[in-house]
Amino acid sequence: MKKNSGRSIRFQSRRTVRLTAAEDERLTRQAVTAGISVSEYMRRLFFGGRPIIAGTDDQTIRELRRLGGLLKHHFEVVKRTGSANTLAELDAALRAIRRAIEALSEKR
Repeated sequence: MKKNSGRSIRFQSRRTVRLTAAEDERLTRQAVTAGISVSEYMRRLFFGGRPIIAGTDDQTIRELRRLGGLLKHHFEVVKRTGSANTLAELDAALRAIRRAIEALSEKR
């Protein structure tokens, strides 16, 4: 619920939507994945509010960025030692992380 001058605004209307059991299960699962209530999920779908992003996608992107930072640091250390094979492997890993982050970001 939105806040207005410190007081909560209550929703004024209620609508009934008929769903099959499979549709209801899917709707509930998608709302849980997004980390929001079914009502909020439906409002965002219907009225084009903020994009629905799974909380796990955000967590995954943060973790991939963290790992990329660690690899980048390791990349600099290995570069000083001059191991060409290890540099190629680290470069491939960094590129894979970048592609994964970009793929998850496109879902938004």
